[in-house]
Amino acid sequence: MNLNEEVHKAFEVIQNGGIILYPTDTVWGIGCDATNEEAIKKIYALKQRTETKSMIVLMNGEKMMYNVFKEIPEVAWQILDLSEKPTTLILDNPRNVAPNIIADDKTLGVRIVKEPFCFKLMERMKRPLVSTSANISGMFTPKSFKEISPEILNGVDYVVNLHHEKNCDKPSTIIKLSSDSQVKIIRK
Repeated sequence: MNLNEEVHKAFEVIQNGGIILYPTDTVWGIGCDATNEEAIKKIYALKQRTETKSMIVLMNGEKMMYNVFKEIPEVAWQILDLSEKPTTLILDNPRNVAPNIIADDKTLGVRIVKEPFCFKLMERMKRPLVSTSANISGMFTPKSFKEISPEILNGVDYVVNLHHEKNCDKPSTIIKLSSDSQVKIIRK
């Protein structure tokens, strides 16, 4: 399948408030426009997940990061520069995203991706992309496309036709950075 064609199809679905199943730099993800509250509700419903468990958001670079976070601790950039594997940072006081994606403690988990499909899709969207593992809440995280349950496959508006044969290793490392510069590793 053609990368640009898939980006175009996924973009159209997202523009219309739909949710997609797509390959990320880690595991397969379910995603939508991070500014669309209704689309985010669809993901929570599909995953049978309570809205108090927040999801992470993918971004394609510094500009998008600064659009969502007015202040980003210097240590955040250092961690991202030094990380050898995909790393999600949980940062304080996000803005310009749907309220139902922000955690109760006013934080949001974000990951900057270089994966070509995600990167190009966000270039088109000019917005962050929600990313949550492609499973029903509480079930195991699928490591490959063929492990994704029929409920998830049938519950999304579009399944991206790329990397169906790829096996993923682990989800990203998660590090929480608070504005008072405290660093806490949530998932290695």
